[in-house]
Amino acid sequence: MQLHFQTAPSEQAFTGAADASRGSAAPGPLSFRLHERMEPLEAAWRALEAENGLSLHQGYDWCRAWTGSHGGRILVVEGVCAGRTHLLLPLGITRLGPLRIARLLASDFSNINTGLHTPAFRSLAASGEFGKALRQARGLFARHFDLLLLDKVPLAWRGQQSPFSALAGLRNQNASFQLPIFADFDETLAQLNAKRRRKKFRASERRIAAVGGYEHIVAEPGAEAVALLETFFRQKAARFEAMGLPDAFRSEETRNFFRALVAVPHARETYPLRLHAVRLKGEHEGHIVAIAGMSRKGDHAICQFGSIDETVAADASPGEMLFFLIIRQLCEDGARLFDFGIGDQPYKRSWCTLETTQHDLFWAASTAGQAAAALHRMKTGAKRLIKQNAAVYSFVQRLRSGRRQPAPADAETD
Repeated sequence: MQLHFQTAPSEQAFTGAADASRGSAAPGPLSFRLHERMEPLEAAWRALEAENGLSLHQGYDWCRAWTGSHGGRILVVEGVCAGRTHLLLPLGITRLGPLRIARLLASDFSNINTGLHTPAFRSLAASGEFGKALRQARGLFARHFDLLLLDKVPLAWRGQQSPFSALAGLRNQNASFQLPIFADFDETLAQLNAKRRRKKFRASERRIAAVGGYEHIVAEPGAEAVALLETFFRQKAARFEAMGLPDAFRSEETRNFFRALVAVPHARETYPLRLHAVRLKGEHEGHIVAIAGMSRKGDHAICQFGSIDETVAADASPGEMLFFLIIRQLCEDGARLFDFGIGDQPYKRSWCTLETTQHDLFWAASTAGQAAAALHRMKTGAKRLIKQNAAVYSFVQRLRSGRRQPAPADAETD
């Protein structure tokens, strides 16, 4: 299937779009305030995050779950114009030897980063005011970090150019993959091989029916969601072990992060983490064979993770079946973009018609930060080269997991 790459519009086109947006006129000079706590900014934060096109990964609930589970030093950069908040960058400060690196909170588990900003800020950035304000505040920032690293940022996202696209950067080693969805599920499937999709789904249902049938469950915050999440951790650990890969969810801090997210109350069109599952009936009553963790903000839904249990009904491809069920439900619920997130996998390409290139952007606050930026360039370039060679990538993954033999093929979606 051919994928369509999202590219940045021209500066002229972006400026015209920005000027046409309500309240997009640049309000005046930009200045920065730095905060080491989230709570005083909650009202302004939630107001900014409401814009549909901004990433949920910079949302208040997502960042609060991260800081509550991981601790560490945070620094929230607030951009102010005419006494109003027009920018928020929630950053975590980590050390790489003597270097202090500022990254967006929870970036290791983010699928797309945009920061939080207003149309007026985007106009300021397009005019060069953001870059000017950064240079003027270099001494202020240098007290807190050497390098600002904004990774996994698309230079263009849903018709808008990133206000950070003028920063130095390079292409991230991973892209993300999306499928536009419509109110009519048939119209959504028509973008793909609809006949093959439906045939595969019916085959999955027949195979599961042979062992007693299934139900598609969606867990609300509470005991059921917690139990499903713990099942996911077990399934994923077993899957990583079988494939000879390190378990990305093994640390208790990471598990507590997702436990906090799954406990956040759901709104109809906004939730940081909602768990879907295929639960068997009949002979294997109550057995969970597939789980997917979904996030949603406005009309954008992201699959954060997935797992399968291959001990029962593995020939039914329960992971693929669950994606079919989730996308069909999201069509009915008003979502318009299904996002499989960052990372290239065959099952993502089989479902998606859009491939979004992401970038790592950086700005040095000190001479040491310039050295850190050069190091990041080399590291990311090496990762990209490794991932382009399947044999080398497999070998590196085995080294990371402590295994020397090739891992079994990844035949199922997760």
